Amino acid sequence: MSTKILPDGDTQTDVRPDLSHGDGDHERFAHYVKKAKITESAVSGTPVIALCGKVWVPNRDPKKYPVCPECKEIYESMQSGGDKNED
Repeated sequence: MSTKILPDGDTQTDVRPDLSHGDGDHERFAHYVKKAKITESAVSGTPVIALCGKVWVPNRDPKKYPVCPECKEIYESMQSGGDKNED
């Protein structure tokens, strides 16, 4: 966030949300997001939220990156019913 000083002494604050987790690892992966949300984001420019919690506006080819391990684990647990301890 940045603050600008205006000539009148008023301040103007840029209130853009921090869309990254700050650790940089999320930028190295392709993430799982509902296809409809990707389409909506492409049209409107609104951020999407991956299964792992990463929030961003998609703008690159996900096929060029490995799948996020956290997203993959969550997705697989959803597919199996979510209980890995069943026999």
